[in-house]
Amino acid sequence: MIIWVVIGFIVFLLMGIPIAFVLGLAPLIAIIGKGIPVTVIAQKMFTSTDSFVLMAIPLFILAGNLMAEGGVTRRLIDFSKVVVGYISGGLALVTVLTSMGVAAITGAAVATAAAVGSIMIPAMVKNGYKKDFASAVVAAASIMGPIIPPSIPFILYGVLANVSIASLFLGGIIPGILLGVSMAVIILVYAHRHNFPREKPPTFLEFLSSFVKALPPLGMPVLVLGGILTGIFTPTEAAVIAVAYAFILGLIYKELKLDKLPKILSDSAVTSSLVMLIISTSSIFGWLLASERIPQQVANFFLSITNNPYLILLMINVLLLFVGTFMETTASIVILTPVLLPLVTSLGISPLHFGVVMAVNLVIGLTTLLWE
Repeated sequence: MIIWVVIGFIVFLLMGIPIAFVLGLAPLIAIIGKGIPVTVIAQKMFTSTDSFVLMAIPLFILAGNLMAEGGVTRRLIDFSKVVVGYISGGLALVTVLTSMGVAAITGAAVATAAAVGSIMIPAMVKNGYKKDFASAVVAAASIMGPIIPPSIPFILYGVLANVSIASLFLGGIIPGILLGVSMAVIILVYAHRHNFPREKPPTFLEFLSSFVKALPPLGMPVLVLGGILTGIFTPTEAAVIAVAYAFILGLIYKELKLDKLPKILSDSAVTSSLVMLIISTSSIFGWLLASERIPQQVANFFLSITNNPYLILLMINVLLLFVGTFMETTASIVILTPVLLPLVTSLGISPLHFGVVMAVNLVIGLTTLLWE
């Protein structure tokens, strides 16, 4: 029966049906074929999202939208320009550095790409960068969003794997920074070969002024992460504080107009509903895979090849990279965590370590979707 689910999944994807509905329609084939009451779909969808921790997801999305409308992104870009803008390929480096700052606010790749790309792509093209290169830089830099905390994929994985979300946040800091540094190195080499333009070096007063303006936005990640890691508040409570901080900051900057709030709330609700719909429908798919003992079969398959944990982890990395190129990160985590987690834990691999590995690989694969 599971083969028909896979075939249906592929066919629905090729038909262009949104992934949130594909993940619900494909299991429906097996549920009807096995005579299982269709009401189980509604039950699984409800229980999968009935979580206090998951409330942090729509709140962080709202905080990111408030920050974008409140002029925070522009101030981070201005600060990044005075830091690295005068280097060859400076605008591309500004994109990477700004994305790191925005990632520490939004926690999502798409939100990071939208906030930074809408400003930086036109700016790079205007300064002589090829549009393809500018788009690729934004797409690649935006994948730091789901890695640098607060991270929506880490919140979801923590709920599914029963792993400390604070520990996952802490584990994502270094990989996120390494991603940014590696991109910066590639940009520097590419810029040197193609003689990219550079901005005028800033004066000390320009640097100081830009730093002072960017200090409040830079303080938000410190407040949120500091509170979570010290145990002062939970991730969900941190998300509430982030919303309040973003709202107050927008009012202080006088760029967040009250007449924009309905649209901000509407956009946040639409994005949040899509994420939560993917989570709920993915849970049906995951439940069906578990009932068909797919995790055990997957474990037996890998162990039949080798029992070396490093080689198995390498094969899983390749699998996650491939899956990330065509499936949304949220859906991939919900489906694959119950399948792969028992295997890696049986090999002595830490669930915390595996969560970071899973998120990094999936979002690297996501670059192909963002660039499109």
